[in-house]
Amino acid sequence: MDVDTLASFTQLGTAGLIGWMWLSERRAAAERERQLTELHERLLQERRGLEVAVEALRDVVRVLTSVEASQRALAGAIERLGARAA
Repeated sequence: MDVDTLASFTQLGTAGLIGWMWLSERRAAAERERQLTELHERLLQERRGLEVAVEALRDVVRVLTSVEASQRALAGAIERLGARAA
């Protein structure tokens, strides 16, 4: 801290210094609150994105399960036709 700044603080007096410290703390707290709010919003957006991705993955799994069941049915039909021909 330089001499000019120190001289300015001493002119404020104790009450002025306490008031300045309180205002500084309030500004810092407001900035922290703003940062936390922004982070919270980003997390909520990411959560929504993840929910969409999980739902899409569930749909893909359902489709693949259906394809597998169809292939098994087709393979079974081919085996039965082969057994009849023999």
